[in-house]
Amino acid sequence: MILKEAAMEEAETVANLAIQMWEDNSIEELTEEFRNYINSENGVVFLAVLDGGAVGFAQCGVRHDYVEGTDTSPVGYLEGIFVVEEYRRRGLAKDMLLACEKWAKEQGCTEFASDCELENEDSLRFHLKMGFKEANRIICFAKNL
Repeated sequence: MILKEAAMEEAETVANLAIQMWEDNSIEELTEEFRNYINSENGVVFLAVLDGGAVGFAQCGVRHDYVEGTDTSPVGYLEGIFVVEEYRRRGLAKDMLLACEKWAKEQGCTEFASDCELENEDSLRFHLKMGFKEANRIICFAKNL
């Protein structure tokens, strides 16, 4: 596997992976979001390349606002991580997470956090296996005014 920081011209490649996880978006929206993210100083996207193509990505950033379960600021934050199903269980997500954690340390972070939806049992298991500790469970509410 080749693990590398995504370049601006790879934003659409990342978006094509991300749409498999964040299905409520469009490729165009995600491509623009990743272009902005790749271009920012507060975030990085790593691509896992295997068999000649991108098979996974990890998006991490630095958050300066309060992050649930942490005591310091800034905090490194795993915004998203995804591996194509046929490439799972090979350690690719772990390697991408380690790259994110290393990057966060280089940004001066001493804590690293993440989140997942309450019903996403696969993500919960991954996070716990990777050494995260559950900080809280919440249900968010909204209504139109």
